[in-house]
Amino acid sequence: MRLRRSIEPEITRHLDRGKSILLLGPRQTGKTTLLGDLETDLEISLVSPGIRQRYERDASLLAGEIRALRRPRRGRKAPLVTVDEVQKVPALMDVGQEMIDRAEAQFVFTGSSARKLRRGRDINLLPGRVVSLRLDPLTIEEDRTGSIREALLFGALPGIRTLNKVEDKETDLVSYVETYLEEEVRQEALVRNIGAFGRFLELAGQESGRITNYSRVSQDIGVSSVTIQAYYEVLADCLVAERVDPITRSASRKKLTKACRYLLFDLGVRRLAAREGTRLHPVRMGELFEQFVGLEIIRFCRIHIPPARLRFWRDPDGPEVDWVLEHEGRFIPIEVKRTNRPAERDTTHLKVFMEEYKAAKGILVCTSPTAIRLSKTVLAVPWQDLPAAILEEL
Repeated sequence: MRLRRSIEPEITRHLDRGKSILLLGPRQTGKTTLLGDLETDLEISLVSPGIRQRYERDASLLAGEIRALRRPRRGRKAPLVTVDEVQKVPALMDVGQEMIDRAEAQFVFTGSSARKLRRGRDINLLPGRVVSLRLDPLTIEEDRTGSIREALLFGALPGIRTLNKVEDKETDLVSYVETYLEEEVRQEALVRNIGAFGRFLELAGQESGRITNYSRVSQDIGVSSVTIQAYYEVLADCLVAERVDPITRSASRKKLTKACRYLLFDLGVRRLAAREGTRLHPVRMGELFEQFVGLEIIRFCRIHIPPARLRFWRDPDGPEVDWVLEHEGRFIPIEVKRTNRPAERDTTHLKVFMEEYKAAKGILVCTSPTAIRLSKTVLAVPWQDLPAAILEEL
């Protein structure tokens, strides 16, 4: 059974108002599945080498194929054309612009690499002509099945979550890391030192969620810190890492952390990239729970409040807050504790932040089965209720 995705109403809404769409997302998050549910007039998948090579030789073939179509389905004014993995033949974006400008076609482009689309010398991102959307792994709102332990160890890729056997999940995650991260992402990096990049992927998994220290990682791998920074940018451009920047301004604190944090996009992929097993120390599971909450906030914002962004706050000599949601000049501090018995003592740093930045309320995310009021300004909520808690605070 296919799980319904939260982004589907947005796709339908924009198509119904005549807009074209650029849908970006990491591999195996379900982009192709969503395309299959659309009533299209022409479907093109550039995953197939034969089809890809055909358009590589002459991208203008697409325009001729569209003009040869009969009436569009469902009474649309223009035919609906889907192009899967468009970054493999970016020239098709130019054809798309021409067809959109002439009202001859409506498109849904998908891609798993923003790097090729953003950094190619002559790439056309169709500014003002397409609505850019992002498809991530499954969110809490989309799938409430399974335990938190399963989510931390095996992640939220749709194809993994729907498998019943642990060994099958593990096999498919291994395949994802070996065939996608270690091969395709490495090719995007244009690296000469294959061993160094492979070691970097392992360290990126181990260091996911921690304050990024380019110099330390460069020493461990034996390449320059500039190269390490470029490697991280490749992961972000390939949509397999999320960059989270800190809050650095403060009226009273001069030593706030200025380095960013990177989160690998899926915790199952992270674990396999880091070469970690399934028997992890409770402290490590607590770290992963924090990452899980951070990723959920990022995905929640993309779907419900795109202008909002995730930050964090840390004074190396004092308090820290795991995550801070910033929206329209307001801050919502969010602390994460892997406990089913949260107490007021767990809110100390939240209260420091709230006083410093005049935040009205804070949230503590935990594993309690029910919400618990810890103080007048701080509510502890089960991880399953995080989306509703954020909406209530906005």
